[in-house]
Amino acid sequence: MSLFDAAPLPGDRERELAGRPLADRMRPQSLSEFVGQEHILGPGKPLRAQIESGHLTSLILWGPPGSGKTTLAALVAQQSRADFIPFSAVLSGIKEIKAVMADAEKARRLGRRTVLFIDEIHRFNKAQQDAFLPYVERGDVVLIGATTENPSFEVVSALLSRTKVYTLRRLESAEVVVLLERALETPLRGLGHLGLKVSRESLDEIAVASDGDARAALNTLEIAAELAQEGVIDRQAIADALQQKVLLYDKSGEEHFNLISALHKSVRSSDADAALYWLGRMMKAGEDRLYLARRLVRMAIEDIGLADPRAVEQAIACMQTVHFLGIPEGDQALAQLTIYLALAPKSDAAYQALNKVNATIETTVAAPVPLHLRNAPTRLMKQLGYSKGYKHAHQQPDAVTDMSCLPETLEGTVFYEPTERGFEQRLRERLQWLSERRVKSGPEQG
Repeated sequence: MSLFDAAPLPGDRERELAGRPLADRMRPQSLSEFVGQEHILGPGKPLRAQIESGHLTSLILWGPPGSGKTTLAALVAQQSRADFIPFSAVLSGIKEIKAVMADAEKARRLGRRTVLFIDEIHRFNKAQQDAFLPYVERGDVVLIGATTENPSFEVVSALLSRTKVYTLRRLESAEVVVLLERALETPLRGLGHLGLKVSRESLDEIAVASDGDARAALNTLEIAAELAQEGVIDRQAIADALQQKVLLYDKSGEEHFNLISALHKSVRSSDADAALYWLGRMMKAGEDRLYLARRLVRMAIEDIGLADPRAVEQAIACMQTVHFLGIPEGDQALAQLTIYLALAPKSDAAYQALNKVNATIETTVAAPVPLHLRNAPTRLMKQLGYSKGYKHAHQQPDAVTDMSCLPETLEGTVFYEPTERGFEQRLRERLQWLSERRVKSGPEQG
């Protein structure tokens, strides 16, 4: 049996669909049934034009779970009358790739086109992805890869350059409701033959809880239908079906970095409400609390600095509190610190000062320590001039000297330039005062 025989094209054959999950049974059978993604599938949009013309090119569909990637790939094949071969990156390796490609090459010689759909293509390693290249080049297959991860990082450049990337968006709640209503109205494939009753408010609740994932929403509706009493899906049935809202989140994926970036930039922008929202999103999704505490410590150092020196104290205290209390009590400490950091005066002057120091070190000769700053514990070292000219600050008026402590080649260089915000205003005044008080001091210390 050919591998092509293992995956018939999707159709309206209800008996084939019997026993499958509702989300699978309700897959759109044509572009007119497809909901959402108007930015690429609306009239005149590039992907729609390509599908309707039947002119196929390899492409990558990048989007969150339940946004329609698999369905869209099947519709591309259906519209162009091509063989559709679904292929899982989780279950397959090089051996399976070569077997599929051999069949695809034979089909091309017989005048049949093959759409090879690779689900979770980001899970293939570089060697496995490279194995597709010659077949894509020769036109043996039209490759459609689906991924929830940024293809810029997860798909090899050679394959990426031979494909067109289309970004799918998370479905809006109203679009999810359309799919739920269709499932309730469609007999056999859907739940229409059951005559179920459910309020629009309840459908909205399912849509919001699904977080734009059509598959999750339909799965919830299917469970709620099984829990329905006397043909009515009430709020209790939906609550039992939902259990808990599952947020799109991958602790090692792009969404993880998107959310922590949003939290950091909200704190930096002094937007306490936004910062709390992003913090809550990450905590709700199960993020490691100590990771969040560490990132907040970094924000205290990088974005607040000496404008409020207590920010670091608060951050370290929060980290210890989170470690000591755990979940959920420690979450309040994270929320409290997030508010404090968001509302604190901001300065990255110390951060920029260290950057300037590092740049200077990289671009200048490593100057020797000036002799007057060196200790002279031996007679020879004293004879060589070590410590000569050193002025002890505590023996000078106001504990201020006019002695330079930088190498001669860097004298006058300014690395730290405090802002006029928060405590740094006082530091700025202190620097001004010091510059005016530099005086030649008295006795040299050996």
